[in-house]
Amino acid sequence: MLVEDDPEIAKRLTEGLREAGFVVEHAADGEMGAALGGSEDFDAAILDLGLPDVQGVEVLRRWRKSGRAMPVLILTARSSWTEKVDGLNAGADDYITKPFHVPEVAARLRALIRRSSGKSTPTMTFRDIELSPASGTVTAAGTPVDLTAHEFRLLNYFMHRQGRVISQSELLDHLYGYDQERDPNTIEVYVGRLRKKLGRDVIKTLRGLGYRLG
Repeated sequence: MLVEDDPEIAKRLTEGLREAGFVVEHAADGEMGAALGGSEDFDAAILDLGLPDVQGVEVLRRWRKSGRAMPVLILTARSSWTEKVDGLNAGADDYITKPFHVPEVAARLRALIRRSSGKSTPTMTFRDIELSPASGTVTAAGTPVDLTAHEFRLLNYFMHRQGRVISQSELLDHLYGYDQERDPNTIEVYVGRLRKKLGRDVIKTLRGLGYRLG
């Protein structure tokens, strides 16, 4: 989730992060961001501290008070070192100053998501499968595997949650934005494609529950 009131910055970040493989939901003010972040599950949030209605630090405090544990990357002005301290003390996990480069934001987000999933290395592994979120590559037994954007995003989500049962609705939330048309049947299609490319026993179907990697 991106909470940013500046239209130009929001557009730049949204487009850049989507090109980097993220699904991005944008909240244009603090009230919307507080409500959305308090009711929906996100892998991470980018939060501008200089919001005009509800300050970013207050939005962050509301999230943490309601039990939201998603990693938060705060945006702050270059000279506002006090904002960095306030944001970190309120529960932020990292910060980046304006102006910024979108690739650095994407890299910091990947690191935050990786650490929140208990992963210490940039490459995700399962059996002989290796996935690199940064380069967008997948190999199986050392051989490159060609995946579509949706297949890669789905496998990446499974890799971060090894051993967990993941419902179809959860996969839909992380494959499509809220403004995109969703067809539950597409999940089975993409899972089937991953099985063909990586092995039929890589992703298990648990009837009535969802899917699990291995």
